[in-house]
Amino acid sequence: MKLKIRSKFAALFISLLIIFIFIQWVLTFFYAKSLFWATLFSFVSVAMLAYFLLKAFTRQIQDHFSKTLVEVNSQFKNTILEISREKDYLQTILKGMSEGVLVVDERGRIRMVNEALRKLFPLPPEVLDRTLLELIRNAELEEAIREAIRDGKGSAFELKLPSFPERTFEVNVAGILPSFERTPPEGRSTEGAIAVFHDISRLKELEKIRQDFVANVSHELRTPLTTIKGYTETLLDGALREEVAPQFLQVIQKHADRLAKIVEDLLTLSQIESKEFQLRIEKISLSEFVGDIFDFIKEAADKKEISISSHVNPSTLTVRADRGHLEQILINLLDNAIKYTHGGGKIKVSVIERDQREIEFSIKDDGIGIPKEDLPRIFERFYRVDKGRSQESGGTGLGLSIVKHLVQAHGGRIWVESRLGEGSAFHFTIPCPVTSEKQGEEEL
Repeated sequence: MKLKIRSKFAALFISLLIIFIFIQWVLTFFYAKSLFWATLFSFVSVAMLAYFLLKAFTRQIQDHFSKTLVEVNSQFKNTILEISREKDYLQTILKGMSEGVLVVDERGRIRMVNEALRKLFPLPPEVLDRTLLELIRNAELEEAIREAIRDGKGSAFELKLPSFPERTFEVNVAGILPSFERTPPEGRSTEGAIAVFHDISRLKELEKIRQDFVANVSHELRTPLTTIKGYTETLLDGALREEVAPQFLQVIQKHADRLAKIVEDLLTLSQIESKEFQLRIEKISLSEFVGDIFDFIKEAADKKEISISSHVNPSTLTVRADRGHLEQILINLLDNAIKYTHGGGKIKVSVIERDQREIEFSIKDDGIGIPKEDLPRIFERFYRVDKGRSQESGGTGLGLSIVKHLVQAHGGRIWVESRLGEGSAFHFTIPCPVTSEKQGEEEL
C-alpha cells in the first residue's frame, strides 16, 4: 500500500516538473520573456496545478483509507466478538464443571481458578498472581506443577488433605503448550501449567464401607458356621449317642437361627435399598399405635423389671406412614434400649409435633450409654460398640442400619445423643401430615 502511494507521488512530481520546464521554455523562447518572469510564472502555474491535483489525489487517498479503516474496524470488532464468545464459552464450561481447575503461568503464579475449586478449597477472595504454596500447602502438588512448567511432563496422583473429615482428590497436571505467536522463556518448553482436581472423597468412603462390609459379613458368618461345623463333626464322630448330644444340637440350632437372622436382615436391607421398594402409607393414630408396641415388648421389659412410659402430644396426633415398617423402627429401638439398660431401669417414649411439618419420636433410656467416638458410626452395618456383648444378646449388627434406611425411606432423619454410663436417646422424624385427628380425616 505504502509503495503504491509513493509511486503515485513520484509520478505526480515528475509530471509537474516536466510541465514546469515546458512552460518556462515556451515563455523564454517563444514569448521572449526574461528567465526570472518565465520561472516565476511557471512556478505559480505549476503550484496551482499541483494544489488542485494534490487535493483530488488526497481526497482519493482519504476515501481509500476511510474504506480500509471501516473494513479493518469491522474485522477488529468481529475478532473481538469471536474472542469474547470463546471466552464466555470457556467460562461457561469452567463454571459448569464439578472439578476444580487451576491455571498458573511460567513463573508458577496463579492466573485462573474456577468456582468449583473455590468450593473444594478454602481459598481467599484474591488469588491471582499468588504462588501455589500460599494457598495449598502440599509439596507433591508443587513439584508436579514445577515439572509440568519446566518439562511439559504430565502427571496424575492422589492428594490427601489433613482435614476433618479427610478429603482426597485425584489431581491431573499438564503443561500448557505455547502458541505460535509466543516463545516460552529460555529453559522451559511451556508457558504455564493446568491442574484439575476431582474430589474422590466419597468414592474412597464408599470403598472403605464396602471393604468393611465384606470383612464384617465374613466375620459374622464365620463365627456361627465354625461353631456349627465343630459341633456337627463332634456328633458325627460318635457323640450323637452320648448324653451331650441334645445340648450340642441346641447349640447348632441357636447358631443356625443366628445365620438365618443375618441373612434375613441382609435381605431386608437389600429390599429397602432397591428401586422397587415402596411404602404402604396409611393413617395411624399414634397413641393407639404406641400402646400396641408396648404390649409387644412388655414381656422383655418385665423380665428385667424395666419400666416403660410414653407421652404423645397431642393425644389425637396422627401420621401417614407405613405401619409395618414404623413398628419395625420402634420395636428395634425399644429392643436395643431394653438390652442395654440395667435391671430396674427406665425407658421413655415421646412423640411430639414439630412446627406442623414433622413428628419427632424419641426413645430415651438410662442404660450403659455409647462412647462419644462411636456415635458417628452407630448406624453403620455390623458396627458394634461392644462386639462380644452384642453377639451374646443375639443381635446381628444390622438393626440400626435397617432403622436408618426405613426412616430415610419415609423422608425423615435419625440421630442419637448419648453419654457413656448415662444412657442414650434415639430420635427420628417422619415428615408426614402432622395434625389432629380431625385434620387428618380432612386430608384423607
